Amino acid sequence: LRPRASEIRRAVAHRETFAMTMIANVVWPSLYLGGRLFTWWIIGTGLVIEFFFILWLTKATLPRSGLMTLAMNAVSAGIGIIGIPLSGIVWELIANITIIPLFDWGTFNPVTWFVSCVLAALLNAAVETASLRFLFKVTWTRRSFLWLALANFVTVGMAMVSIMMRPPQA
Repeated sequence: LRPRASEIRRAVAHRETFAMTMIANVVWPSLYLGGRLFTWWIIGTGLVIEFFFILWLTKATLPRSGLMTLAMNAVSAGIGIIGIPLSGIVWELIANITIIPLFDWGTFNPVTWFVSCVLAALLNAAVETASLRFLFKVTWTRRSFLWLALANFVTVGMAMVSIMMRPPQA
């Protein structure tokens, strides 16, 4: 079973396109998402949402919950500024092998946007959980991690919707 000439040309074109995107000035959904997560209104809304989740999950005092919220988000922002775009690159490499050729989609497809949001929320929740554990000696369960992931998914989802409503301008 030999491949047809058209299949060979398409595979070569796909590899050349992939190689060129690695060299070119490239954007991908997680890069946009990471940038939008650092806007003042997303940060403010996220801090308020997560403050109430921390207050509820830890049963700490108001000042301590505020300090925990600020500290975990500072650590999460420091790691997320690189981690969120990198998670998107990893996803893009996986998608280039799996769904993009299968459905003949480009980078900015609904699945990639959804996966970008999930990865960003999970990364933020993992970093924030670790921050609380090491900085404040807070014991965490799977249940509390999932609640914190939900809080992050709300914030990340707001950022994604804002990108859809007001796309970044070149």
